Order: sequence, then C-alpha cells, then structure tokens
Amino acid sequence: MAQALIIVDVQNDFCEGGALAVAGGAQLAADLSEFLEESHGEFDAVVTTQDWHIDPGSHFSDTPDFSRSWPVHCVAGTPGAELHDDLDTDHIEARFLKGLYDDGYSGFEGRLGEPERVGILEGEKGIKVEPEDVTAADSPDLDSWLQERGIDSVTIVGIATDHCVRATALDAAENDYAVRVITDLTAGVDQDKIAETLEEFRDAEVELISLEEL
Repeated sequence: MAQALIIVDVQNDFCEGGALAVAGGAQLAADLSEFLEESHGEFDAVVTTQDWHIDPGSHFSDTPDFSRSWPVHCVAGTPGAELHDDLDTDHIEARFLKGLYDDGYSGFEGRLGEPERVGILEGEKGIKVEPEDVTAADSPDLDSWLQERGIDSVTIVGIATDHCVRATALDAAENDYAVRVITDLTAGVDQDKIAETLEEFRDAEVELISLEEL
C-alpha cells in the first residue's frame, strides 16, 4: 500500500504562546521533527495541513463558545498561521490550506498551496502576495492530490486530536483510505472529548497506534 503522512495544523497559533494554544503543541512539533528524521523514508508522501483563515464567518467570535466559534487564530499570511519553528519542513512535499472562508476543520477541505508562492508561508520579507493568492482556483484538494499519487493509506498526526485531527481522520476513512493515527504524536484540547474522539476512530475502523508499536 502506498502511504502518506498527514501532519495536521502544527502552527504557531496552536502551540504555546499562540492565540489558541494547545498544551504540548511545541513539544509535539519537536517530536514530529525527530520522527520525520527517522521515519520519512517509510512514507510515499509527507504533507501538512494549515488553517489559513481569511474570512471564516462565524468561526471567529469575540465571545467564542470554544465548540463552534473560536477566538481569531491562524489568519492568512500572519506569523500565527505559519508552521511552528520546531517542525522540520525538509521532508514535507506539499501544504494544504483550509478554512479560507469557512471553519475548515478537515484537511480534506484544504487545497494545495502554490509552491512558487510558498515564501508567504515561511514569513519571508518583501513578499507582496495577497493571502487568497496562495492557492489557485484550480489547485487540487487533498483527496485529489493523494489519488494522483496512488496513495491508499494515510497516517495522521498533529493538532488537535479532538478537532482537526478528528475531522481529517474521519474524512480519510469516509474516502476509503486505510487510516491510522499515531496517538502520541497528537495533542488535544479536552480529555473527555479526546476519549470520545478515540471511540469514534475505533467505530470508523481507524487504527490507533503508538510510537512503540510502529
């Protein structure tokens, strides 16, 4: 089986010091770098997803309920939307930007970022690009991109277990990929919701695996 590693939303705003920080996010970025260094050769593709909000409507709120609405985070083109510095990007082949004009929980809603404009994702100085220009109208979504490469199995890691990792893994299963989640390479928000999410994964035949079991 051809396999891809999907790294979900390891962005500054979801790590300590960010607008919507998840405990353990920065350590996860470092752990993922170590994992990539040792294991990138086991995957036929390595991709990331990123919240890239331009105007997500009710997803942003001044009085968020932290369930369907949230404080402003991962605004397109800002430092908070960039991948965390401790995440080594050397082995990442493609980035999929999601939530430009909606919630964008699932990585399968993301579209491929334009490689010639990827500088804006790295915060390079002097790049004069409108945020919406980073993805072209005909950019493939994640599912199309994986299918073009014959990928039929995905391993999912990242932030947050009970939100965007959850949505991405369940959508992957719905799209008939063989799916596994490396549980100790994820970070979540609410322990009760994490437990519920893991049950959802089991019901959807998503394999839960630890690093020790790899």
